Amino acid sequence: MPASTRLAQAIVIGLTVAPTAVLAGTFDYTLYGGIEHSNNIALSSDRPLSENVLTPGGTFQFTQLGSTFQANVAGTFEHRKYLENHFDSQTQTQFGAQANWTIAPERLDFSVEDYAGVQPVDQLSADSPDNQQQTNVIVLGPTLRMRFGDAARGQFELRYINSYASKVDEFDSSRGMAAFRVYRDLSPTDQLSGNVEFQRVGFTHQPSTADYDRKEAFVRYTSTLAHFDADVLVGGTRLSFDQGRSTSAPVVRLQVGWQPTLRNALTVAGAYQYADAAQDLITTPGAYGAGLTADRAEAIDPFANTGGLGRGATGTGIGVGSAVIGSEVYKERRLEATWNWRGERLTMTVSPALNKLSYLDDPTFDQTGRGLSVGIGYRLNPTLTLSGFATYDRVTYDTLSRKDNTVRLGLDLGKQINRHWSWHASVARERRTSDAVGQSYREAEFFIGVVYRR
Repeated sequence: MPASTRLAQAIVIGLTVAPTAVLAGTFDYTLYGGIEHSNNIALSSDRPLSENVLTPGGTFQFTQLGSTFQANVAGTFEHRKYLENHFDSQTQTQFGAQANWTIAPERLDFSVEDYAGVQPVDQLSADSPDNQQQTNVIVLGPTLRMRFGDAARGQFELRYINSYASKVDEFDSSRGMAAFRVYRDLSPTDQLSGNVEFQRVGFTHQPSTADYDRKEAFVRYTSTLAHFDADVLVGGTRLSFDQGRSTSAPVVRLQVGWQPTLRNALTVAGAYQYADAAQDLITTPGAYGAGLTADRAEAIDPFANTGGLGRGATGTGIGVGSAVIGSEVYKERRLEATWNWRGERLTMTVSPALNKLSYLDDPTFDQTGRGLSVGIGYRLNPTLTLSGFATYDRVTYDTLSRKDNTVRLGLDLGKQINRHWSWHASVARERRTSDAVGQSYREAEFFIGVVYRR
């Protein structure tokens, strides 16, 4: 196991098991377990395998905002035991962690970030259990802070970044990043910053010609109001490859949130940028990574998230992403939105998404993706809730003349027994139609399980 992965696990374990008296933070967790049945566990077009899966797992969230230590750690862990032995057992983890130690107040900090998730081995194949892998990206290093008067300040950052995938070696990389930033407070709620970044990217298992330098300069505006928030970044990126080629493009990243009433909330996020799989998993401003499925960890009740994208909505807390795990750089165009409405008994979520990836060297994975998810929950009585979801994803591969259309529908019935315990029963159907031979399939899933919430 790489040293960076062991370090990431040690950080998360340390945060989750440390006594709250020492860390003085807030720690919440959920434990769950159940049985899932699939009539086509391998998502085969012509040879369906029936399988029962035991799925114990849990979610956790740790938050601390202290004078010397600040942290926000949230994630899910799960063990999948295939009772018919069609596949080997799997233990999967999905989390996002940010921690900061203040060594010298207003002078020197040391920060650690870690992003772990489950991604496909081969994006052109279905998300069967043998087409999944664990990925991890860790970012750590010091920050030197300085002040230029009452309203302006600066900081110099040094970061070491390591990316690792359990099956695809081309993803493994070590990166060094240096950045200088100057911040100006426009008001108590608005801030403007100028940023210059330099990053050296070296791949562990690739020829040295794949290595490159990334230079980026941008301005960033943030605003945090009672019912509106915005994070907008505009600038430019230049990539210089060791093979002698250079290319430049604008960079734009944004996330805007609006809550006009207590019942309504709207979030819009997007990006236009050069990225690779590791870079995108770090810098994506919204809730999604390089594809249309959720890649970032969220501490959620795994059974209540029936409106989420991706497989696993009927019982598992970990969804499989759709990033093309490898070393190639692509130009990414992405736009997504999420609208939430919450009433006394009825809740609704609608989330459209659009993205386009254009690879610089190998156009095999050039693609355009469109997606829409709708989730509805209705509280039948104070302790019984019925939820339903529908998702539609369409991915077009430009050079392969291939289109994949995936529709997923599901229902979940949840009963709150008391403050800590609840049970859930779920059913879902998924259908994919594809131009590629052997990639169309149908699947039905059933799940029943219990949840313990701290």
